[in-house]
Amino acid sequence: MQDTKMQDLEEQLAHLTRTVEDLSDVVATQAGEIDMLTRRVALLMQREAEREADGGSHIYGGPEKPPHY
Repeated sequence: MQDTKMQDLEEQLAHLTRTVEDLSDVVATQAGEIDMLTRRVALLMQREAEREADGGSHIYGGPEKPPHY
């Protein structure tokens, strides 16, 4: 009886250990994705700041009437 209980505990521990390892892999992957997205956002913010510094001349305002109107 005690051997069965010990075996059950060992199996539970093995499953929990595997779950922790899987979750660790997920967290590591997400950390890499967050780092990449953070760099992209910083780049986009820098580009937008440069466009604003240029007077916003590159901002698309939608369809404009041709000069002959």
